[in-house]
Amino acid sequence: MIEATPRERRRNSKKAEIVAPRQGFRLPRSVRRLQRQAPMYALQGLSSLSTRLRDITGREVIDMRRVMEVIQFIYQQRELARRGPNYAVDDYGFDPEWTESFLTVFKTIYRDYWRVETTGVENVPATGRALLVANHAGVLPWDGTMIKTAVFSEHPHPRHVRALVASQFMGMPVMSWFLRRTGQAVGHPDDTRRLLERDQLVLVFPEGTRGTGKSFKDRYRLRRFGRGGFVATAIRAGAPIIPISVVGSEEIYPMIGDLGPVARFFGLPYFPVTPFWPWLGPPGMIPLPSKWRIQFHEPIDLSDLAPKAAEDQHLVMSLADEVREVIQRGIYDNLKRRRGVFL
Repeated sequence: MIEATPRERRRNSKKAEIVAPRQGFRLPRSVRRLQRQAPMYALQGLSSLSTRLRDITGREVIDMRRVMEVIQFIYQQRELARRGPNYAVDDYGFDPEWTESFLTVFKTIYRDYWRVETTGVENVPATGRALLVANHAGVLPWDGTMIKTAVFSEHPHPRHVRALVASQFMGMPVMSWFLRRTGQAVGHPDDTRRLLERDQLVLVFPEGTRGTGKSFKDRYRLRRFGRGGFVATAIRAGAPIIPISVVGSEEIYPMIGDLGPVARFFGLPYFPVTPFWPWLGPPGMIPLPSKWRIQFHEPIDLSDLAPKAAEDQHLVMSLADEVREVIQRGIYDNLKRRRGVFL
């Protein structure tokens, strides 16, 4: 083997030198500082504009509180995205921290879009288990979202409500992930029982999809509450039943027809036809701004009943009819108190 001469070794060493990459263009420090402070300057400018417009018009044209809520929501989502994979969820996939970050959005819909008036929320216990039972309507389960928002934002001791959802919705790829992440579970007696045993607030809709899929001409007429399975579950768990009457959800998607063949093709319980859907495409799914009222009635105490009483079908059906009557009467009372559908 022929050794390289000293000259060749020097030449090869020069070729083997590692050349550092050239640094890309970097903005001046003053410009970088301006980039960091730009959101603050924009907020100050918007606040100044809001004050001037209020002085000129005599009313609040730009609500800075709403603007700050939007900014807070954006920052919350950014921080939550940085948590990494090690965040706490329960057996059902419920992420309380992530759910609470969406309360800003839901409160805006609750307060400004549907202008919900809530009464009797103090009937929901501050601690311990309870079964919340409500009427169901509106094609999509917005009533469940508003009930959950009412309990968390109006109650003296905010609590999360775990709603039970039809299995069809839990089979949809994106929908099922969002529902589980925000605390919902499949509407099955076993899931209801396990949640109640953990002293949770569980929300059930005994009408099921028969309620959300009823036509507009049948609005505010409750369907049958099945065979009273929710009562039997409440008796076994020793949980009080809190009836809830919801007015306003019937008008968000006035259902004037149901395309049964299309629903069966997609595996859905119904395929709604409204004055705007499917004619306007995606904009047709924007809910109408109806006026809502939600009433939480006094609890029906079942603590004096033994778990074996859940096997008495006559007793179970009698209690189910009582709950249904309380909700129906509350619907009629709140319809009288509501001054208009959209006022």
